[in-house]
Amino acid sequence: MNIKSQKFRKCAELFGAICGGLLISLPAIPHALAQDSTPKLNPSPSIFSEPPYNRSQAPVPPVPGAKPPRPVPPVEGQVSPMPPGPGAKPPRPVPRDRSQQPSPRAVSTDQPQLLQPRQTPSATIALTNGTVNVRLVNDTAANVTFQVIGDTAPRSLQGKSNVILQGLKAPVTVTFERIDGGQLIVTPQASSEPGSLEVTFKEATNASQGRSALRIERNGSVFLN
Repeated sequence: MNIKSQKFRKCAELFGAICGGLLISLPAIPHALAQDSTPKLNPSPSIFSEPPYNRSQAPVPPVPGAKPPRPVPPVEGQVSPMPPGPGAKPPRPVPRDRSQQPSPRAVSTDQPQLLQPRQTPSATIALTNGTVNVRLVNDTAANVTFQVIGDTAPRSLQGKSNVILQGLKAPVTVTFERIDGGQLIVTPQASSEPGSLEVTFKEATNASQGRSALRIERNGSVFLN
């Protein structure tokens, strides 16, 4: 064999060896690429205090130059409560206006008024079948006008005279006054006759002594006013 044939043979064997190695390594290339493209898990999951996840799931940092979100303003008329500081005392209650509080000593006007004690009778007589005879004696110099309420019209009794009112049914009221506007001292007194009352008029020098009415109750009690 000549020298040229030997060189050609060696070149052919070298070329075949190179091509064979390439054919063997080609199936491993895609597998290696596939392994490199698979995302690797976080080897230190405690960094984010969460289970292992891809680095693509990590919190996105803010973009440089981005403005923070503006706070939402409170609604008009509403006051946002502020949290109390450490050791802060609660606010003291505002005392009520004393002028609006009812006075403990105030007495309601709806309560009935206390009854005045009944006055002592000026005289007492024994009625006859519920009726009484009244004799009016005018010892003054002035005329006196009298009237039995609900029974007679006003009448006049001259000075230094008298009149008898018979069969008045109790209770009964008799009014009287001096025509000259003076005051009268009135003195009722039981008569010696059963069921009779004598009433004497005299001049009064003091206005506090003046009387203008007489009332006889069913039980025979006589009151002056």
